[in-house]
Amino acid sequence: MKNFLLGKRICVTGGGGFLGRRVVADLRGRGCDDIFVVRRREYDLVRGADVERLYREARPQVVIHLAAVVGGIGANRENPGRYFYENLMMGAQLIEGARLHGVEKFVQVGTICAYPKFARVPFREEDLWDGYPEETNAPYGIAKKALLVQAQAYRDQYGLNAIYLLPVNLYGPGDNFDPQTSHVIPALIKKFVDAAEAGVSRVEVWGTGAATREFLYVDDAAEGIVLAAEHYGGREPVNLGAGREISIRELAELIARETGFGGELVWDTSKPDGQPRRALDVTRAAELFGFRARTDFLDGLRRTVEWYRASRPAALTGAGAAGD
Repeated sequence: MKNFLLGKRICVTGGGGFLGRRVVADLRGRGCDDIFVVRRREYDLVRGADVERLYREARPQVVIHLAAVVGGIGANRENPGRYFYENLMMGAQLIEGARLHGVEKFVQVGTICAYPKFARVPFREEDLWDGYPEETNAPYGIAKKALLVQAQAYRDQYGLNAIYLLPVNLYGPGDNFDPQTSHVIPALIKKFVDAAEAGVSRVEVWGTGAATREFLYVDDAAEGIVLAAEHYGGREPVNLGAGREISIRELAELIARETGFGGELVWDTSKPDGQPRRALDVTRAAELFGFRARTDFLDGLRRTVEWYRASRPAALTGAGAAGD
């Protein structure tokens, strides 16, 4: 499948968002010049009529579906019904539209939240069905996992070349720093930068700090998605990660140092930790399409802190939301 994307009409949903902008830039850097960026203000992908209009107007040969309604633990707890319905409807209708309109390849980007709460570490793709996801983000995770079932079913019945990717938690410049919807790294960066500048002596952090996470720099994630779109055509899901696990306590202490916050970290143990551990086996991506994360975690973290300091108004508008 070498050079499969060259000359193709490629539709990227969420192409104006945090991850989508990087995917579009990576595609252009590889010589793809016929890219249709789908934006929420123009197409509401939850509505079937808008999805049908998108396929008529864009006429894509390849679809990379990145658009999602996402948030951290708090946002997932407050919006379980919305996150289930909107993510399921967007993906299900787009995959059905790809079948009806003869799309050559469909790339579905899933979520690490689809894994069981107590999945064996490192998470291996074959363990995806060995239990129920962590409760606070289960509606979102299950909605996304249902799209894997649909992709495989459509491959079997209709011959749709649909692939499914499982990126781990993303971070980087341009992320969403809105405290109501942000994930852990931007949430902590905002807390510590703001506290350091205001001379605050204590910062509250959710949970016990014992949970672990793996993080993938957004530029690396974009590269992995494009490599898979170019070179992978299989039915099995594939993890995209960096292969490095860190506890939330260690992460918070690291961000505090990098932002110049010298005060006390207060752990609010009444708040949930979320999934106890997250770390991926990334062997399959390396073997199937040569993807390996390249960005050092500390370097990526420093770039993210610098971006937030320089771009606070844009960061706080949620400009990096995945569905933009």
